[in-house]
Order: sequence, then structure tokens, then C-alpha cells
Amino acid sequence: MPPNALKGIHHSAYRCRDAEETRAFYEDLLGLPLQGLVIEDREPGSGRSNPFVHIFFGLGDGNYLAFFDAPGSATPHAFELVHGFDRHVAFEADSEAALLSWRDTLNAAGVPCFGPIDHGFVRSVYFSDPNGLPLEITWRVAGHDAIMAEELTAHRAALVDWTAAKRAASA
Repeated sequence: MPPNALKGIHHSAYRCRDAEETRAFYEDLLGLPLQGLVIEDREPGSGRSNPFVHIFFGLGDGNYLAFFDAPGSATPHAFELVHGFDRHVAFEADSEAALLSWRDTLNAAGVPCFGPIDHGFVRSVYFSDPNGLPLEITWRVAGHDAIMAEELTAHRAALVDWTAAKRAASA
């Protein structure tokens, strides 16, 4: 076991096609304030020349969503919409009314947003940012924590069976 528990995620970082376009989407549309900005000519660690800007948007819990605009190492493929199973960010709304309001706001701004989808423990709406990053806004239903605990208890053993079957099929 590690000596100290990790206390949270400081930031999750992704590439962006254009820092200003990304800033406008996250700050102006989603209301996440730009709270940090780093500009460097060289990559940390390797020291390779690769000018970039690293921008940080504040979340209500004190954590950040961050992006790198590094045109010298980006490829067009990096900005293709990826499947939500590959990667996505899920924000949390504080009520079902807020969730529906976000859906309507995004659609009115020309950002296709669908849902809500009822997942049992949360209801979610889905959309993507200008960089091809799938996004989700969720609302925890009443009983969320109890539902999660019940599902964990009911399915923890099933994970062992899933893993065994998957490994056997690929052998």
C-alpha cells in the first residue's frame, strides 16, 4: 500500500487545437474560469523544443481541467472526436433542472447536446468540445450512493468472472 492516500485530482489535461477557442468554450459557454496559464518554449523533462501554452480552468471543487496548445507536436488526428469509452470528462450538475438547463443552453449555442439518459444512479446529457473531447454533465439521483454501493456488492465477484472470460477468449 502507498504510504499516503491520494487526496484528489489536481487536474486532467488534454490537447487543444486552439487555446483561445478552447478558452471561449470552457470559460464563456460553460462558465469555468480560466485560473492558470503557463507558456514555455521547451517540454518539461525532455527539454525538447516544443513551444506550448498550458491553460487551466477552475472547477467548483478546487480542481482543474487543463489543456495544452502545442502546435509543433499536434496532428489533425489528435482532434478527431473519440469514442466516449476511450476518454471523456463528466461534470456534475446540482439538480435535474440544472442538467436540463445545460442541455438547452448548449443546444441554443449550437453545440449538439442529447439526453438526458437515465443510468439509474445518474442522469446525463452528452456533447463534445471543439477539440473532439466527449463531455457529459450528470446529476446524481436520490439514493445515488446507496445504488453505487449495492451495484458494487452485487457485481464485484462478476468482475473476476468477466476478466477470466475475456482473458480466455483472447488466449
